[in-house]
Amino acid sequence: MTDRKDELAANLAKVERRIADACAAAGRGREEVTLIVVTKTYPATDVRILAELGVRHVAENRDQDAAPKAAACMDLPLTWHFVGQLQTNKVRSVVGYADFVQSVDRSKLVTALSKEAVRAGRELGCLIQVALDAGESERGERGGVAPAGIEELADLVAQAPGLRLGGLMTVAPLTGEYAGREQAAFGRLMDLSTDLRRSHPAATMVSAGMSADLEQAVAAGATHVRVGSAVLGVRPRLG
Repeated sequence: MTDRKDELAANLAKVERRIADACAAAGRGREEVTLIVVTKTYPATDVRILAELGVRHVAENRDQDAAPKAAACMDLPLTWHFVGQLQTNKVRSVVGYADFVQSVDRSKLVTALSKEAVRAGRELGCLIQVALDAGESERGERGGVAPAGIEELADLVAQAPGLRLGGLMTVAPLTGEYAGREQAAFGRLMDLSTDLRRSHPAATMVSAGMSADLEQAVAAGATHVRVGSAVLGVRPRLG
């Protein structure tokens, strides 16, 4: 375990330096960017080590992995983000541990999240997932709503009991006009965030950038970066 802690500490320090350097290059303060460590496929023991090392935000993308892991770590001072495509039959479980769902992309999901948040007596932060590879009325290859659908979905979230509109999230697209153009993609997300904040001023979160492209996300203005393999390495899947 000591070896694993040393490994994670070294990786975390490298990522922290990357974020700090990117912030400096962009003329931003390091405190403007929150690191979310994506712990999918990694065990609860790693989450505990990360918490010891000062990590406060973790993310998961599969409820079947996340639910038992969150239960095993419920004594830790962590904020849990759900970042995967979410089916409505998993909503009750996810609302039990997640503080934020970053992958809200359809009205049916908003309704289900609201119902379960009210039932659980919780307020759930929601980010609209934006698909920059979608046409005007389509969903993206990896989920997400087309830019034209943001306003309607954001209004639904803002009006839904038990939910709080946090902002926007995207994944750099693999197809379409932004494929291979991460900086341009994240810049587009920032423009969409500016538009959203005109009607929802508190929706200030912009979640973008992962291990390979966090610098581009920070340069564009992202407030949160989601980093997995650069911190945790490459390990076999759970189960």
